[in-house]
Amino acid sequence: MQPFPHHYRVGAVADPEAVTVKAPNVPAIASAPPVEFGGSGDQWSPEYLLVAAVVDCFVLTFRAIAEKSALPWQELQCDGTGTLDRVHGTVCFSAMALTARLTLPSGGDVERARRLLEKAERTCIIANSLAMNTTLTCNVRTA
Repeated sequence: MQPFPHHYRVGAVADPEAVTVKAPNVPAIASAPPVEFGGSGDQWSPEYLLVAAVVDCFVLTFRAIAEKSALPWQELQCDGTGTLDRVHGTVCFSAMALTARLTLPSGGDVERARRLLEKAERTCIIANSLAMNTTLTCNVRTA
């Protein structure tokens, strides 16, 4: 890992019809408002990208923690639901709910896996950077 601080530069290019989000060395992403804000719903929106960032960060954090802890696992599926609401007169994300479904090999330590999932939720950089409550529901099973 590189020493802190890290800097992540992202840009957006827009015309009256389209927005493209770009970052170095990765594919560009087309962006548009979600259906809730009058968009067509057929492209990524900032709202979905924010929830995706939390879900992705949680999964990558768990993967790193599991590797460091030598926890064998087979698959992690995670769904996230961000709640956008009016709070004190401002529209913002007020909550994030994550549902993690982890599959362990036969005979895996379910309680230890649950603790590592909870640690991943507590240490997820993206979720920790947002002013909202994050909740995690774990479903751990062995194959």
